[in-house]
Amino acid sequence: MNHLDYFRLFHPVQEADWRMFAAQLRPKFCTKGEVLIVPGQVQRELYLVKSGVQMSFFDTTHKTHVMAFTYPPNLCAIPESFFFQTPSKYALTCLTDSALACIHFNDLQNLFDKSQNIERLFRRMTEAILSGVIQRHTELHSLTIEERYRAFCQRSPHLLQIVPHKYIASYLHIDPTNFSKLYNQVKI
Repeated sequence: MNHLDYFRLFHPVQEADWRMFAAQLRPKFCTKGEVLIVPGQVQRELYLVKSGVQMSFFDTTHKTHVMAFTYPPNLCAIPESFFFQTPSKYALTCLTDSALACIHFNDLQNLFDKSQNIERLFRRMTEAILSGVIQRHTELHSLTIEERYRAFCQRSPHLLQIVPHKYIASYLHIDPTNFSKLYNQVKI
């Protein structure tokens, strides 16, 4: 799915608005393991994922805590750092070689001023992201580890072949040993 079709899932974007938006995009190519944002850094660019998988996370003394995975055609960001232009509390890294298109924060704000449709598109996308975060929060608190695993497999089965399982286990709040058992026993 291309990004225009993806955007149209949220709001009917007109060709003129899309051209105005696309004119501000710049390509960015990253290698596996490349860090896009480190804790304390302000995210100045929003990424549209063209290929590859990225992960947002934070580390504590004994553990990596995975917040999210992004892959085509999604947006990729530390939302609170980008939208509020504040230092990030998390890291954003590429788990695979990645092709991104990026737009600078100021350019996006200028587009919001020029086009109510682009601003409305991003509001609706933000609403969908918020709804997804609430759904994930509910799943983490109400589902068993097997139910969380199955829900993940329904949403993003391709990640099981790309992402190290320790990161998926962290994302699902499942001990890596239990995740391995689920992976080997539960057929999807």
